[in-house]
Amino acid sequence: MAETPLRTISRDGTSLAFLEIEGAGPPVLLVHGWCCDHAYFAPQAEHFAAQGRRVIAVDLRGHGASDAPVQSYAMPGFADDLAFLCGELGLERPLVVGHSMGGIVGFDLAARRPELVGALVMIDAAVALPAGARLAIPAFLEALRGPSYREAQRAYVGSALFLPTDDPERRERILDAMGAAPQHVMVAAFEGLRDYDPEAATARLETLALYVAADEPIPRADLVRLRALAPAMQYGQTVGSGHFCQLEVPEQVNAMIDRFEKVAAAG
Repeated sequence: MAETPLRTISRDGTSLAFLEIEGAGPPVLLVHGWCCDHAYFAPQAEHFAAQGRRVIAVDLRGHGASDAPVQSYAMPGFADDLAFLCGELGLERPLVVGHSMGGIVGFDLAARRPELVGALVMIDAAVALPAGARLAIPAFLEALRGPSYREAQRAYVGSALFLPTDDPERRERILDAMGAAPQHVMVAAFEGLRDYDPEAATARLETLALYVAADEPIPRADLVRLRALAPAMQYGQTVGSGHFCQLEVPEQVNAMIDRFEKVAAAG
């Protein structure tokens, strides 16, 4: 699929970029992860566009072609941008699909503004951080604040987010692209990840939800806590893919989303 030129919209003086593919079918809102952009959902944008659906793939504030002001990058702030975008574009209860940090942002949007979200898919998203993961965060953030922040990010992402069987060329492209993010965004957005408290957003998620986990030995999220917040949440896991499973095994991820929507519609 040829790349469609990005559109922009302004909120509080900040330009927010997004890809829009027109369609008459139910809308889909795709939300990328930390230090990524809309292109990390290219297989899903093509998949849903082929179904005749309207697709919006965002560049979150501070990412991709969007402006990157020096500010806090908390998860509710990202979610507020999405709520604004939905209003400005007339998106009526889209399927919100978020990868990694984008899944947390999607969760927060669904938790605080459930009237805006038709259904939610979280792909390998640390919505509820496991206790073990928190132990490594202070040292990592300290490294991100230093002069060798790109090297620190590359070492972390390279060791924690890929399987040995993941495509090596894709791995290198992802590492290079993520390393190009502005340092202040890397730090502030990761602080936002660290500080996010899903229990503060909702006691019970009412939105229909699917969690898609990567094929990793340690889950990205504390699924016990997450299931307590979203007891009706469905769960799936990819086979043979690390964290970027929507790119590595899109046929698996797309099939799970399609089935989730079909079951939800029947229910």
